[in-house]
Amino acid sequence: MNFSLSREQQQICDAVKRYCSGFGDDYWLERDRNGGFPLDFCKAMADGGWLGIAMPVEYGGSGLGVTEAALLMQTISESGAGQSGASAVHINIFGLLPVVKFGTNEQKARMLPPLIRGVDRACFAVTEPDAGLNTLKIKTRATREGDHYRVNGQKIWISTAQVANKILLLARTTPIEEVTESTKGLSLFYTDLDRRFVDVREIEKMGRKSVDSNEMFFDGLNIPVTDRIGEEGEGFRYILQSINPERILIAAEAVGLGRAALRRAVKYAGERVVFNRPIGMNQGIQHPLARSWMELEAANLMVFKAATLYDQGKPCGAEANASKYLSADACFRACETAITTHGGMGYAKEYHVERYLREAMISRIAPVSSQMILCFIAEKVLGLPRSY
Repeated sequence: MNFSLSREQQQICDAVKRYCSGFGDDYWLERDRNGGFPLDFCKAMADGGWLGIAMPVEYGGSGLGVTEAALLMQTISESGAGQSGASAVHINIFGLLPVVKFGTNEQKARMLPPLIRGVDRACFAVTEPDAGLNTLKIKTRATREGDHYRVNGQKIWISTAQVANKILLLARTTPIEEVTESTKGLSLFYTDLDRRFVDVREIEKMGRKSVDSNEMFFDGLNIPVTDRIGEEGEGFRYILQSINPERILIAAEAVGLGRAALRRAVKYAGERVVFNRPIGMNQGIQHPLARSWMELEAANLMVFKAATLYDQGKPCGAEANASKYLSADACFRACETAITTHGGMGYAKEYHVERYLREAMISRIAPVSSQMILCFIAEKVLGLPRSY
């Protein structure tokens, strides 16, 4: 058991820090105030080859694992970019793993290199207004018509759809009343986002203004059969390949954001003088910061345990979910502590920590709620009866 980064992994972290140093606090404050997708940041990540970190070498990737991808995303978030920076490239890192696993050689050669180079930008469309976390009940319909499918329906909370030209779409190809197994009847597609047939409407939200979230309305979107990934009706099984990596990456990003908040709080506590002494001398300030450090470090251990298990091809569902739960909670508490350490200044945008707290809510909610993770652990790990 080794808790140290390898030389290669440390080099990844150091290199990503250098790339992120060109996009400092003022950059992300401006993005938070005025919006605007961070295209120049994404270009820098693509030019550095980071978007293909977990993609096969033969298609232009680095051929590394989810462990290295988690280090990448954590370093981006910890730089102060937070979820604004991490979410801008998030889908590119893990989203096309189903294509890697189940796509044909022709599909991999056609789909992966443009994404890795940053030429294509993808969005991941699964969630629907009436289904929420109950993915098996989605209704968006893809009807086969010869050599193509026609898609009609609605998706919600789809990130980066304002700037994407590609979409990874889960849609129903068999009516729900006709399926013999609940996990069947859904198909996965990776195709062009043709805006003549898709109305994309941005949702105003609490934080992460620079990375859009959207409702999407499909009205006859044409998808060639050659853009279907794997067999018809097996799409739910395919997206399971993305679920654990997504949880691991979200968890790594949350730890990074929590560390950024803690770093700012510690600095302020050492510099702010009240009653002729730094406030960091007071245990009422010290203890919450010390607790946040411990919580973040403990969560981080679970993140990289889950990532290591995934890269070894071992079951990691419990660990991936637990890492997401623990990291989201530790991140939120660290960001909250950072604000209270700053006192009134914590409420001011120029000190950045109020942005961190707003962004910390994302990992508590998405891609799965804390309550659903507790249900998963209770059922799958503890063997308790299913509660829903």
